[in-house]
Amino acid sequence: MSDDETEDGVFSEEAIEAARKLFAGPIAFLKSAPGLEYLPDPDVPEIAFAGRSNVGKSSLLNALTGRNGLARTSNTPGRTQELNFFDIGSPLAFRLVDMPGYGFAKAPKDVVKKWRFLINDFLRGRQVLKRTLVLVDARHGLKDVDHEILEMLDKAAVSYRLVLTKADKIKPTELATVLEATAAEARKHPAAHPQILSTSSETGLGIAELRAAVVEALG
Repeated sequence: MSDDETEDGVFSEEAIEAARKLFAGPIAFLKSAPGLEYLPDPDVPEIAFAGRSNVGKSSLLNALTGRNGLARTSNTPGRTQELNFFDIGSPLAFRLVDMPGYGFAKAPKDVVKKWRFLINDFLRGRQVLKRTLVLVDARHGLKDVDHEILEMLDKAAVSYRLVLTKADKIKPTELATVLEATAAEARKHPAAHPQILSTSSETGLGIAELRAAVVEALG
């Protein structure tokens, strides 16, 4: 935890403003990588985003960057089956990595197997990966498939942070319950950040804090 974040997960105004300025600068799609051989050179820090299909990952990435069309949104689970890289800042400061959604029940077994190999190899071998943000739908909380990705991250020794999405879709009391349960689960995992963020791509809830969390993770 850096000096920019207190023990209860509140970021300083300075940290939030610095992150806002960074994300207000140039942001561009770099490339899609369907396999490890297509990865960009590991020359800058990277922050990855992971989550179940339809967790709202693309919408959150668009809200985070302030670009409505940066990440493609789709109602079709499992549409994105590649690692998508986005350059942030000029000169280049870091990259965001949009990982393929997981947990799509109707996907062919070979697609699921390919996804698992791609993600596992990427997580284990990407030295510049500073943190993975694991998105969890606030309406449902952690599912079995989420626990699988947390274990994968633990084994790969990749630092990660849980982020609740669609927090505007449930009552504040329900959100508090999910937040507490998610934080309790995070404490069981050695690679998990202890503080959980609640966000909404529609209302903007927690977006400024998420930007600060990304910058803080860069070290």
